[in-house]
Amino acid sequence: MTLVKGFKEYAGEEAEKRQKIKGILATTFKKYGFELAETPIIEYEEFVRGENEADNVISDIFKLKDKGKRNLALRYEFTFQLKRLMRNRKLPYKRFQIGEVFRDEPTASNRFRQFTQCDVDIIGSTIRDEAEILALTNEALKNLGIEPVILVNNRKLLNEILEEQGVKEKDREQALREIDKLDKLRESEIKANLKKIGAEKILGILKKPESYFKKYRACKEIEELKEFCTYYNIKINFSPSIVRGLSYYNGNVFEVKTKGVKESIAGGGSYAFNSVQCTGLSFGIERVLLLSKVKTEKKETLIVSLGEDKKAIKLAEKLRKKGENTSILYGKPTKALEYANSYGINKVIFLGKEEVKKGKYKIRDMESGKETLEKM
Repeated sequence: MTLVKGFKEYAGEEAEKRQKIKGILATTFKKYGFELAETPIIEYEEFVRGENEADNVISDIFKLKDKGKRNLALRYEFTFQLKRLMRNRKLPYKRFQIGEVFRDEPTASNRFRQFTQCDVDIIGSTIRDEAEILALTNEALKNLGIEPVILVNNRKLLNEILEEQGVKEKDREQALREIDKLDKLRESEIKANLKKIGAEKILGILKKPESYFKKYRACKEIEELKEFCTYYNIKINFSPSIVRGLSYYNGNVFEVKTKGVKESIAGGGSYAFNSVQCTGLSFGIERVLLLSKVKTEKKETLIVSLGEDKKAIKLAEKLRKKGENTSILYGKPTKALEYANSYGINKVIFLGKEEVKKGKYKIRDMESGKETLEKM
């Protein structure tokens, strides 16, 4: 059976590695005081769209109808659901969520229509909280064997530059969307699009050294964030071309990369919901999976019953109570080793009349090939 384009399934070692990565991320999030949340995959389409109709991602939502002909949609991210979760919560409210999100967009080798997102958000945040989010991100990725490079910019700064250049307020969002495509399209193409709204000069400004931007008011927010990040002993890098696609961002924005990879592995920023300032960051498991040096240690025992089914079941239950992952195979020993190899099972126990009579069973270590006898 062929998979639907843009969807993928995972099994065996790859699935185990994904589970381990999720566990490492969740442990790190909890360490910083974030609590777990779970939200519905399906929402009313109107709620999913929110006030962000102009965002490109909104055009990529998966739409569906139920039997009552209600307009529904699959969640495309977790952040918009915080509008509901944050109600009646004591602030700051710190939550994390790991789960599937969906986007009906063009696919590529590392871009899927269903992917696992890991979000951390603080509702009721300050720049101090932004620094904590970046510290958490730095630690989480290092725990996964990834050396992060944290890039920071500010949406107010970009709007301040556009205002200085005389770009009309109604065209500024369009200008930001064009700048956000700098890592996807040719600069000449973006420049031509910006020229239509009188914003083409911003491309030259974005290439200027960091010292040039200190004259803008919003640069103070980046400087303050840098200061708090030093308290966590982490370095952040100013990158004036970072926009982040969603229009609700209203302050510092972040992207996290690593050497040798063009795409971001995490991203986020600060925004306001219900007039409450918030900040958050999102990891994509699929990209983390490609880069992570995490290794799974699968320890499993296979009991081969050679006509001693009752004894095999009793032994399996005994091992499981000790915490060992144990399977039973009822069949011929020649196929048992082949079976164990195909599933990466470490230890095989043969249990037949001879073993029962002697009170010892034969254990084969599948890695070394050595066999030993042990008491039952």
